[in-house]
Amino acid sequence: MTARLADIAAQAGVSEATVSRVLNGKPGVAATTRESVLAALDVLGYERPVKLRRRSEGLVGLIIPELENPIFPAFAQVIAQGLTRQGYTPVLATQTPGGSTEDELTEMLVDRGVAGIIFVSGLHADTTADIGRYERLHGQGVPFVLVNGFSEGVRAPFVSPDDRAAMRLAVTHLASLGHERIGLALGPERFVPVQRKIEGFTRTMREHFRRDTAELIEHSLYTLEGGQAAAGALLGRGCTAVVCASDMMALGAIRAARQRGLSVPDDVSVIGFDDSPLIAFTDPPLTTIRQPVTAMGQAAVRALLEEIGGTPAPHSEFVFLPELVVRGSTASRRRSGRRKSTDGTTSGVQDPTAG
Repeated sequence: MTARLADIAAQAGVSEATVSRVLNGKPGVAATTRESVLAALDVLGYERPVKLRRRSEGLVGLIIPELENPIFPAFAQVIAQGLTRQGYTPVLATQTPGGSTEDELTEMLVDRGVAGIIFVSGLHADTTADIGRYERLHGQGVPFVLVNGFSEGVRAPFVSPDDRAAMRLAVTHLASLGHERIGLALGPERFVPVQRKIEGFTRTMREHFRRDTAELIEHSLYTLEGGQAAAGALLGRGCTAVVCASDMMALGAIRAARQRGLSVPDDVSVIGFDDSPLIAFTDPPLTTIRQPVTAMGQAAVRALLEEIGGTPAPHSEFVFLPELVVRGSTASRRRSGRRKSTDGTTSGVQDPTAG
């Protein structure tokens, strides 16, 4: 597609003559103006002229667990954009069931001479995993940054959301709506983010209700089906609200409630975690804890570039505060029976995961 000067000029907020000078590599254009014109090309989907393409500073690996959960593509996009702006070429490596392991993907990236690697929700988050793999990578001189999960034994920068604070936000919100039996559906207990969520949930529940929370916690998988199974168990124990450790699990929780003839949020309130793309458009729109993906991804890129540049960050964890986003899946607890329609039938709404 041939770039139209008028379109590019309008997008960049400059004259057509200035666009022409930039595209032809002419002098006399301020650096900021030149960047605006090049950015306009990118936004409009035009290909940059070969002579204006930035020389790559090298490859940077990005290893994520999967692409089915929309939070991981969201992280990949932010991190890839940040690396590209700094002149690096991101190489996305994704684990799949029965496919390459994290160690195999790491070895592949190292063999290709990557300048560094960013791990998102990798084995560093598993308290039962051998952290020696990261020490060996450190010994090979490959800089790396770890997102979501922390280990005292790994010498690298970590970037995480405050999982304890997230649970405080969720429980406090539900308590303010009159809910007392609040359940927590989350993944296997061996993962650091899970342990932190349990700590935050337990502490806040005790502050509000002075009760033991053991029967209010259910472990499962970070999938729709996992959320459905965990929420089903919690609803069977009389929970009127369920906090889920991912938005996918929360959609499963809504399905579990509706299979029992319960309405969300009239009978059961549900809170997710992540604020994944498009999650605001479910039925009902999902109340969730927003993981600050943009800030975390940008911090991971900055930390890695400092490592690559020879000014490594200290062995520490950069913790980002999450945000409660209130939508339509939470409401005040009803003290009386189910809501009835005018014809005497129990009200209900469409399953957001059906179809």
